[in-house]
Amino acid sequence: MTEAFDKLVRDEISRIVRENGDVPVTHSATGDEYRRRLHEKLDEEVAEFHDGPSAEELADVQAVLDALAAVHGIDDGEIERVRREKAGERGEFAEGVVLEAVER
Repeated sequence: MTEAFDKLVRDEISRIVRENGDVPVTHSATGDEYRRRLHEKLDEEVAEFHDGPSAEELADVQAVLDALAAVHGIDDGEIERVRREKAGERGEFAEGVVLEAVER
């Protein structure tokens, strides 16, 4: 019996599948396919976090964000610099402010 997944998985999943007595069928995504599958994985992990917010699910989101940053050539220092810059100019999300409308 074959169970289909067709999704990007963590690097050690093939080993874990083999240890469970099954045979993984895989290929290595590169280039545009890798970027596309990372974007799909981000959507999947964010949905899982919405369904059950936890440190584990947020760590999965962060792992995909780290891979996306690497594949797009964006280093952690640049991300943090931009985050601080935006926080200084526009604030954070700590106060729960909801913009309902702007009256003119």
